[in-house]
Amino acid sequence: MPAHGGHDSHNVLANVNRELRNLEKRDGELWLIVTVTGVLVGVGLLAVLLPAAFLKSGSLHFEITVSKELACGLLVLLILANTYIVSRRWEFRQLRQKTISTAMQNELIRLQSFTDPLTEIYNRRSLEELVGRFIGQAKRRRAPLTFLLIDVDRFKQVNTRFGHLTGDFVLTEIATLLKGSIRGTDVAIRYGGDEFLVTLADTNAVGAATIVTRIQNALADWNQTSSLDNFIVSLSIGMAEWQDGRTLDEVLDLADRNMYEEKLRYAATV
Repeated sequence: MPAHGGHDSHNVLANVNRELRNLEKRDGELWLIVTVTGVLVGVGLLAVLLPAAFLKSGSLHFEITVSKELACGLLVLLILANTYIVSRRWEFRQLRQKTISTAMQNELIRLQSFTDPLTEIYNRRSLEELVGRFIGQAKRRRAPLTFLLIDVDRFKQVNTRFGHLTGDFVLTEIATLLKGSIRGTDVAIRYGGDEFLVTLADTNAVGAATIVTRIQNALADWNQTSSLDNFIVSLSIGMAEWQDGRTLDEVLDLADRNMYEEKLRYAATV
């Protein structure tokens, strides 16, 4: 899991560990039963053996007389105890596997509900939870937080000229490019259509400008090897630094306006 999803993963692991500890407690109770049974069997044997023990020629000699009923009873007790132990340990093993499997499946379902199936990054459904967590962390630590709203320029032309499959490929490549340009503590979200949102933790506007340059340089390298004939993919990126007291909508609105200004400047150059 990426660092920004670590909190949920820790919750899942905590739940799994708690269930496993409960199973281990039951396993410990099982071993207590084994111990008590062994002690009882041992006491029964000692009760038979010790009265018949005496010294002969400097050695410890035993003469044992055990009734058939007692011997059969002890044998049956041992058989029942071992049968119970084996069956219960098998049951605990199955419960452990089921607990771990269920937790993994639930976590996978949760991640899939927050993941865009095309680009394999977070989708807009996860926006409120993820960004709310970033803002909460920034408040507690009094740390900077910056958002990048990114739009693919002339994306409709990509679909028109090269087809929707190529358009999907471009979006996937841009998502990969964004993930490769940010840290593990940051997050990239498919905001909608051909728009992306990047949340940069512990980053002010100056640091975010460095990330923007890194993204643009990576895109320039990608265009050099692109198979899109006579077409250069470009991005308009709007930046907005969060300030305490601002709502998410206010920050995203500012980023959107800055992105629109970038798009106008790009349109003026083509």
